[in-house]
Amino acid sequence: MSLYASVFPGVRIERYGPGEPGPEGTVKEAHVDLNGHRLMFSDSYVKHAFTFTPSVSLFVDFASDEELDRAFAKLSEDGQVFMPLDNYGFSRRFGWCADRFGVSWQLNLPDAASTVTAPAR
Repeated sequence: MSLYASVFPGVRIERYGPGEPGPEGTVKEAHVDLNGHRLMFSDSYVKHAFTFTPSVSLFVDFASDEELDRAFAKLSEDGQVFMPLDNYGFSRRFGWCADRFGVSWQLNLPDAASTVTAPAR
């Protein structure tokens, strides 16, 4: 959660305490706002036979080049870059990476002209 808190401000973390089901100090529940998308994370004390894959990605829009550059650099550090930051035609600036934990991120700087708005009523 420290990585995500360094990229997205306002991460709220509650940890397991003594005598609770999860190992003390692990994440019981954490909430983060990914530029308008609220997500919840937790450490699972139950062992699973699966891990993360890039078939599911968190897609986050950014308001500036600087915010996008900073987030991409932090999230891709010690991870994997699938598509480096560039103009791919569908976006003026887009990058796709997996962080060091295997979570897949698609980070985007939307073209102001391509913003979709609801019709006026």
